[in-house]
Amino acid sequence: MSKKQAVQVFNNELHISHSQIFTYLSCSLKYKFQNVERRAPERISIALPFGSAIHSAIEMYYRSLKNKNQVESLNRITERFEDCLLIDLDNIKVPIIYKKNTPDKTATVEMGKAMLEAFYISKGDQTALEIIGIELPLSAMLYDADGQPTDFKLTGIIDLLIRNEKGEIIVVDNKTAALSIAQSIADKDNQMTAYSYLLASNKYIFPTAPVKCRFDVLRKLKKPKFEQVETYRMANDRKRFSKIANLVLSGINAQIFIPQRSWMCGDCGYKAACKPW
Repeated sequence: MSKKQAVQVFNNELHISHSQIFTYLSCSLKYKFQNVERRAPERISIALPFGSAIHSAIEMYYRSLKNKNQVESLNRITERFEDCLLIDLDNIKVPIIYKKNTPDKTATVEMGKAMLEAFYISKGDQTALEIIGIELPLSAMLYDADGQPTDFKLTGIIDLLIRNEKGEIIVVDNKTAALSIAQSIADKDNQMTAYSYLLASNKYIFPTAPVKCRFDVLRKLKKPKFEQVETYRMANDRKRFSKIANLVLSGINAQIFIPQRSWMCGDCGYKAACKPW
């Protein structure tokens, strides 16, 4: 297996994303099915198109603030959500796994609209918000434990990058979830560490500076709630993440793919392919 078969290749450069690293660490066999063999999924969880449509609606909200300095109407952002969701669902050709709080297409649309209303009400007047980037794509060279450049770049797309009244840069990740994100989970989340790495490498912050991070969480409840969880990433976190990324790449290169049973198996799109293991 070549490196190019196992990772993303853009402009003849080898790239790996946090999403790929997360998949490998969660279940390296799933990584093989998805990124090496590039199998089409057998089924898709409703959480994927749902989350994508929510992100599209929130992106519209912030782009209106950045480009027009005005708040888009609630009706417009819920329309964007519904249009994106229904188009995605119409294009999915495999079974969709619906959930208890989103048991069918109609209920999923209504849940999304209610969640976006909770988001909208929570924001209030945001016209003074300094927005640096929305859906900001970044890439950066990965270095080994000795500080030498590798053949790989880390890539990522940051949902929202803002600056607060103190002049601090804050990286924001929008999430949908049934449960709250515990502070202990937020403090260890590798996605935010990856974003911190990308920001430092692209000179948005000084190399040794801390990065303020915030999860904006829309809860899937009968009465949806909007919650925020803040955390920080330090230079040592970025160094540790680099080590993890390089070990993941070593495992992929050595063709180490091991099934890992967990709560995530319920939504896995490769359940039948995994059975022979």
